[in-house]
Amino acid sequence: MTFPDRILLVLGALAGLLGVAASAAAAHVTGADSLKTAAQFLLFHAPVILSLVALSATGTTHRGLTRLAAGALVIGLALFSGDLALRALHGVPLFPMAAPSGGILLMAGWLMVAIAAFVPVRR
Repeated sequence: MTFPDRILLVLGALAGLLGVAASAAAAHVTGADSLKTAAQFLLFHAPVILSLVALSATGTTHRGLTRLAAGALVIGLALFSGDLALRALHGVPLFPMAAPSGGILLMAGWLMVAIAAFVPVRR
């Protein structure tokens, strides 16, 4: 397994860890709907990122596009969930338009997953 794949595995695992932590925090914070949403996004996307690494490493999908898709999901999660969590816990945004930018990156990442599935793999 290559270094980029290992980094994506670590980031996918961290997304899962942070999703569990945010879920636990949301259970103790009044009016934490946005924190719950951040947790759900982290928990839904963590296994996808791990799966994309596996698909890439086994040569099932186009390696470069699959890594790019996983990277877009990681960055999108950081922006979207990070912004929602900061707003819920500290009342401040990550930066203006962070959540919408992250959401767009998440959608782009999913589109890249679909494209990577159709691009032929050279063997």
